[in-house]
Amino acid sequence: MQKIVVLISGNGSNLEAIAKACQNGSIPGSIELVISNQAGVKGLERAQKYHLMTKTISHEDFASREAFDLSLTEQVLSIEPDLVVLAGFMRILTSNFTDAFAGKLINIHPSLLPEYPGLNTHSQALENGDLMHGVTVHYVNGELDGGPVIAQGALKIDPTQTETKLIQRIHKIEHALLPKVIAEVLKGLISLQGKKVKFEAKSHFGKNNMEFFNV
Repeated sequence: MQKIVVLISGNGSNLEAIAKACQNGSIPGSIELVISNQAGVKGLERAQKYHLMTKTISHEDFASREAFDLSLTEQVLSIEPDLVVLAGFMRILTSNFTDAFAGKLINIHPSLLPEYPGLNTHSQALENGDLMHGVTVHYVNGELDGGPVIAQGALKIDPTQTETKLIQRIHKIEHALLPKVIAEVLKGLISLQGKKVKFEAKSHFGKNNMEFFNV
């Protein structure tokens, strides 16, 4: 059974989607540790519901970003994970961490990268009158939301809907897409070769790594 570590900062709905997929066998692995940089968040409650081991490492307890990342790296390395998933982890990681897990570190970002790296992606998409919006799952490197793209899920924006409704629709895509990507990575169907993503012949995403969702 392959080992997964999930990093969160808040609600943890993607964590729960991953946990469900592990539980039903869709993902050939298990979540060995959930780490939050915020105490008392909903995501830690979700982890406990699935009897997952959790740890809080508050960035506020460290004098520098590098010191926090070093502690985080040591904790994750102790698990010897096959994959590390950033699932709503709201910290910019330094090379201390990203280099340690190169090729084993993926993130889900709520936009169709390279559009809207960073925060407030939904409001930007609405304010700019975009026709499409979505999410991106990508390998993580030293550039903010700039690593090689694995897969994207897109929807058509309804300009009459509120930002809250758009976020709800985006979450549905996240919960569908991320577990599928994780499963393929752990099955060896997706890998990082240098700076490019390699898809094996049986990969669902290798044929078309942009999916459109009617949610």
